[in-house]
Amino acid sequence: MNRKTALIAVSSIAFAAASGAFAETLTIATVNNGDMIRMQGYTDDFTAKTGHEVEWVTLEENVLRQRVTTDITTKGGAFDIMTIGMYETPIWGANGWLVSLDDLSAEYDADDILPAMRGGLSHDGTMYAAPFYGESSMIMYRTDLVEAAGMSMPDAPTWDEVAALARAMTDKDNDIYGICLRGKAGWGENMAFLTATSNAFGARWFDENWNAQFDQPAWKETLSFYIDLMNDAGPPGASTNGFNENLSLFQQGKCGMWIDATVAASFVTNPDDSTVADKVGFALAPDNGLGPRGNWLWAWALGIPAGTQNEAAAKQFVEWATSKDYIELVAAKEGWANVPPGARSSLYENPNYADVPFAKMTLESILSADPNNPTVDPVPYVGVQFAAIPEFAGIASQVGQEFSAALAGQQTVDEALAKAQALTMEEMEAAGY
Repeated sequence: MNRKTALIAVSSIAFAAASGAFAETLTIATVNNGDMIRMQGYTDDFTAKTGHEVEWVTLEENVLRQRVTTDITTKGGAFDIMTIGMYETPIWGANGWLVSLDDLSAEYDADDILPAMRGGLSHDGTMYAAPFYGESSMIMYRTDLVEAAGMSMPDAPTWDEVAALARAMTDKDNDIYGICLRGKAGWGENMAFLTATSNAFGARWFDENWNAQFDQPAWKETLSFYIDLMNDAGPPGASTNGFNENLSLFQQGKCGMWIDATVAASFVTNPDDSTVADKVGFALAPDNGLGPRGNWLWAWALGIPAGTQNEAAAKQFVEWATSKDYIELVAAKEGWANVPPGARSSLYENPNYADVPFAKMTLESILSADPNNPTVDPVPYVGVQFAAIPEFAGIASQVGQEFSAALAGQQTVDEALAKAQALTMEEMEAAGY
């Protein structure tokens, strides 16, 4: 053994010893979406590179939101990393509840993160969560059913065009429903969809003096249009359907169209999972000619709670999971269509990604969402499908219950809106607005 070889051997042994000595076990809370499930399958790569082990707590979306919120507000310390989004991150960062991610490595290239994503995950210019994937929402539709109906889907349709097409594609005798939309109650479930939709109808959560607006005509038009359309062209039991339920229906060929997260595009076009993979087209979320489209802006991101005992290891995981290298890893194993979308500019500059059929529409949808000017009339809040105030999640969860009950036929639109107005005003007054 020469001196150089000996030095390399000694260094390798020292590195291995150091890795073993400082190896941690990270507990990560995440949502049960397909991209997150895929990430769990690659954690051996992270462990091989760092020595750190990972324990996953995988939860349904509404449950995840409750668990991580309770844990961070009570300083429970159950998690080293949390999957959170654009609503929680700036608020929690401002409260000092999250570790700053402004010191990630130069190789990580934080400047490559799409400005819309980085901005939505920052407070006062400091990034507090890193986007695993970014999304807007768009229309995914069955090209064969559109053709069979003798119609066409514009690239940028109106809500009236979407409704006419949905009704034309519906064939309930054969278990085909023209449109699948979220109905499951939750501030990030039905209220994400309905708030984004309401923007296109000219509605808003609050006026400039923080008065609730559910007693205004635009909200009645929004909710009435949605429920009438779902009654005519939606699947049975729609009031219990969220992202995952509608994804399953679409993959089974039971939906003529689905308006939801752009990230779903890779799942509905994957022939291993979708029976209609070769019959899917994409269009921008609808508008009503008033300016805003009915699409949202979101990122499922990884944040580190302040007070974790494993901060250094947690940062290593965040870098690994949201890096360019991770994108390359997934591409090599599963193809470019299956990489996490919407987070990095370099992905959309990569010629390997240019041929992915939904790439262009995803980026257009993300860029068209404006959280600083989400509505027709001025509002005092930031956010497209949410109002970025601490009280919003609790209020919108209650409103979501009322709107879901209206969809289920348990109360009228007027009753649901009256309850939404009363509870929102009560909560906002109690909070001092």
